[in-house]
Amino acid sequence: MADQPAQPAPAAVNPPVVQHKIVIPSGVPMVSLLGTQDELLRAVERSFPRADLHVRGNELTITAEPADTALVERLFDELLAVVTAGQSLSADAVERSIGMLRQQTTERPADVLTMNILSGRGKSIRPKTVGQKRYVEAIDTNTVVFGIGPAGTGKTYLAMAKAVQALQAKQVNRIILTRPAVEAGERLGFLPGSLTDKIDPFLRPLYDALHDMVDPESIPRLMASGTIEVAPLAYMRGRTLNDSFIILDEAQNTSAEQMKMFLTRLGFGSKMVVTGDVTQVDLPTGTTSGLRVVQGILDGVEDVHFSTLTTTDVVRHRLVSEIVEAYGRWDAQHGAGSASSGHAAPAPARRR
Repeated sequence: MADQPAQPAPAAVNPPVVQHKIVIPSGVPMVSLLGTQDELLRAVERSFPRADLHVRGNELTITAEPADTALVERLFDELLAVVTAGQSLSADAVERSIGMLRQQTTERPADVLTMNILSGRGKSIRPKTVGQKRYVEAIDTNTVVFGIGPAGTGKTYLAMAKAVQALQAKQVNRIILTRPAVEAGERLGFLPGSLTDKIDPFLRPLYDALHDMVDPESIPRLMASGTIEVAPLAYMRGRTLNDSFIILDEAQNTSAEQMKMFLTRLGFGSKMVVTGDVTQVDLPTGTTSGLRVVQGILDGVEDVHFSTLTTTDVVRHRLVSEIVEAYGRWDAQHGAGSASSGHAAPAPARRR
């Protein structure tokens, strides 16, 4: 049989390109949507490198593949909704909106970014991701909520904002903030000062967040009256906490027995939020983290909710989520102990 002549390779077919024009309402300043010196527009262009965006007056023309064109159109609809709600935009908000749209979640980015929890001291506290919004909504609708996730996902900060909101609305009479005083590289006995001085560093992150939300001058008065209490977990034993908003932070450093003790402090008219990161456990070798086992124990119990946050919910510096993911890969490759046995791995440093 004669050899067939070689067929020429098919020519590369460029994907179809469509053009769409968005007309911004005349009452919306273009600088609020595009940013100073087009900073926000540049953020969109970085996320859609194959799209061509051209602005003339109050018109934005998008030239791109159909999928990108549709996504950019949806993005500007969401950004416009944020701006018309009276909230300013940032490059971070634009990038997070793009991420939400690409995740194809049921929540609109505008609904996430305009959800106000607490306003005061010249700023507003809002969720910045879909996971954070669901976490906040879970706190509204459940009596006991567990917020579990890596560093920087806002677990404790948002819980404290909800606590201050509940106190201001007179839904509770006091806020109780607690965390286990577990040593992480330093022995309590070697720290200077009295017992209170030794314990204070463990509670300092709670004070820091509190100062962001409450007038610092009023904090000593509120603490003296018992309206706000910041104390080690051991101080919770034997108490029944009524009409309170109670937050347990760093819950991965509780034993199973301590977790049970804390949860059974719940009184009438109270709400509990338990936060922690199961990848950063500082308990002695052989001690099981109460946060690791509690979901299996309480799964299916009515009015108890477990909210899981991930690296996509990290709202600190961009590198934080990449660091968390890198450590996760390292743990998976090396079988680090903290994620599997409930005690500390040698590598990760302690976080604030």
